[in-house]
Amino acid sequence: QLQAFGGGLVQAGGSLRLSCLASGRTFSRTVMGWFRQAPGKEREFVAAISWTGGRLLYADSVKGRFTISRDNAGNTVYLQMNSLKPEDTAVYYCAARKDGYIALELSTMQYAYWGQGTQVTVSS
Repeated sequence: QLQAFGGGLVQAGGSLRLSCLASGRTFSRTVMGWFRQAPGKEREFVAAISWTGGRLLYADSVKGRFTISRDNAGNTVYLQMNSLKPEDTAVYYCAARKDGYIALELSTMQYAYWGQGTQVTVSS
Protein backbone atom coordinates (compact mmCIF):
# COMPACT_ATOMS: atom_id res chain seq x y z
CA GLN A 1 0.00 0.00 0.00
CA LEU A 2 2.98 2.32 0.51
CA GLN A 3 5.85 2.34 -1.97
CA ALA A 4 8.96 4.40 -1.28
CA PHE A 5 11.39 5.17 -4.06
CA GLY A 6 13.97 7.71 -5.11
CA GLY A 7 16.93 6.49 -3.09
CA GLY A 8 20.39 6.09 -4.49
CA LEU A 9 24.07 6.89 -4.13
CA VAL A 10 25.06 10.53 -3.73
CA GLN A 11 28.15 12.41 -2.63
CA ALA A 12 28.20 14.36 0.60
CA GLY A 13 26.61 17.75 0.10
CA GLY A 14 24.30 16.45 -2.59
CA SER A 15 20.53 16.12 -2.71
CA LEU A 16 17.91 13.42 -3.20
CA ARG A 17 14.14 13.48 -3.29
CA LEU A 18 12.28 10.50 -1.94
CA SER A 19 8.69 9.76 -2.87
CA CYS A 20 6.12 7.59 -1.15
CA LEU A 21 3.15 6.54 -3.25
CA ALA A 22 0.06 5.23 -1.49
CA SER A 23 -2.21 2.82 -3.28
CA GLY A 24 -5.15 0.64 -2.42
CA ARG A 25 -6.65 3.18 -0.07
CA THR A 26 -6.47 6.91 0.37
CA PHE A 27 -4.06 8.39 2.89
CA SER A 28 -5.16 11.96 2.30
CA ARG A 29 -6.52 12.32 5.86
CA THR A 30 -3.66 10.51 7.54
CA VAL A 31 -0.51 11.66 9.30
CA MET A 32 2.46 10.51 7.25
CA GLY A 33 6.02 10.06 8.36
CA TRP A 34 9.50 9.17 7.19
CA PHE A 35 11.85 6.99 9.20
CA ARG A 36 15.28 5.56 8.55
CA GLN A 37 17.35 2.64 9.70
CA ALA A 38 21.11 2.40 9.42
CA PRO A 39 22.91 -0.96 9.68
CA GLY A 40 23.06 -2.16 13.26
CA LYS A 41 20.84 0.65 14.51
CA GLU A 42 17.22 1.00 15.45
CA ARG A 43 14.73 2.61 13.11
CA GLU A 44 14.53 6.31 13.87
CA PHE A 45 12.15 9.14 13.16
CA VAL A 46 13.03 11.62 10.42
CA ALA A 47 9.96 13.75 9.69
CA ALA A 48 6.17 13.80 9.87
CA ILE A 49 3.41 15.82 8.25
CA SER A 50 -0.25 16.36 9.09
CA TRP A 51 -2.91 15.48 6.55
CA THR A 52 -3.35 19.12 5.52
CA GLY A 53 0.38 19.71 5.35
CA GLY A 54 0.04 22.56 7.82
CA ARG A 55 1.94 20.90 10.64
CA LEU A 56 5.46 19.54 10.24
CA LEU A 57 7.86 17.84 12.61
CA TYR A 58 11.54 17.03 12.08
CA ALA A 59 14.26 15.19 13.91
CA ASP A 60 16.95 17.56 15.13
CA SER A 61 19.52 15.78 12.99
CA VAL A 62 17.77 16.73 9.73
CA LYS A 63 16.17 20.05 10.64
CA GLY A 64 17.09 22.73 8.11
CA ARG A 65 18.28 20.17 5.55
CA PHE A 66 15.24 17.95 4.89
CA THR A 67 11.73 19.01 3.89
CA ILE A 68 8.65 16.82 4.05
CA SER A 69 5.65 17.63 1.85
CA ARG A 70 2.61 15.91 0.42
CA ASP A 71 0.32 15.91 -2.57
CA ASN A 72 -3.01 14.53 -1.41
CA ALA A 73 -4.49 14.54 -4.90
CA GLY A 74 -1.65 12.30 -6.00
CA ASN A 75 -1.59 10.27 -2.78
CA THR A 76 2.13 10.97 -2.51
CA VAL A 77 4.44 12.15 0.26
CA TYR A 78 7.89 13.53 -0.46
CA LEU A 79 11.12 13.96 1.44
CA GLN A 80 13.50 16.47 -0.09
CA MET A 81 16.98 15.87 1.33
CA ASN A 82 19.65 18.53 0.86
CA SER A 83 23.18 18.90 2.19
CA LEU A 84 23.38 15.17 2.69
CA LYS A 85 25.97 13.75 5.05
CA PRO A 86 27.49 10.26 5.29
CA GLU A 87 25.59 9.76 8.55
CA ASP A 88 22.32 10.08 6.58
CA THR A 89 23.10 6.73 4.98
CA ALA A 90 20.24 4.36 5.77
CA VAL A 91 17.19 2.61 4.42
CA TYR A 92 14.38 5.16 4.41
CA TYR A 93 10.80 4.10 5.10
CA CYS A 94 7.54 5.96 4.73
CA ALA A 95 4.75 5.24 7.15
CA ALA A 96 1.18 6.24 7.87
CA ARG A 97 -0.84 6.50 11.03
CA LYS A 98 -4.38 5.20 11.21
CA ASP A 99 -7.19 7.51 10.18
CA GLY A 100 -8.33 9.78 12.97
CA TYR A 101 -4.95 9.93 14.71
CA ILE A 102 -3.83 13.50 14.15
CA ALA A 103 -0.77 13.86 16.37
CA LEU A 104 2.64 13.97 14.73
CA GLU A 105 4.38 11.10 16.47
CA LEU A 106 8.05 10.13 16.66
CA SER A 107 7.55 6.53 17.70
CA THR A 108 7.43 3.74 15.13
CA MET A 109 4.74 2.11 17.24
CA GLN A 110 2.32 4.92 16.39
CA TYR A 111 2.40 4.14 12.68
CA ALA A 112 0.23 1.32 11.34
CA TYR A 113 1.26 1.16 7.68
CA TRP A 114 4.78 0.89 6.29
CA GLY A 115 6.43 0.96 2.90
CA GLN A 116 9.22 -1.39 1.84
CA GLY A 117 12.08 1.12 2.18
CA THR A 118 14.53 2.69 -0.22
CA GLN A 119 18.31 2.76 0.26
CA VAL A 120 20.10 6.10 0.54
CA THR A 121 23.90 6.00 0.53
CA VAL A 122 25.95 9.14 1.01
CA SER A 123 29.64 8.88 0.21
CA SER A 124 32.24 11.12 1.81
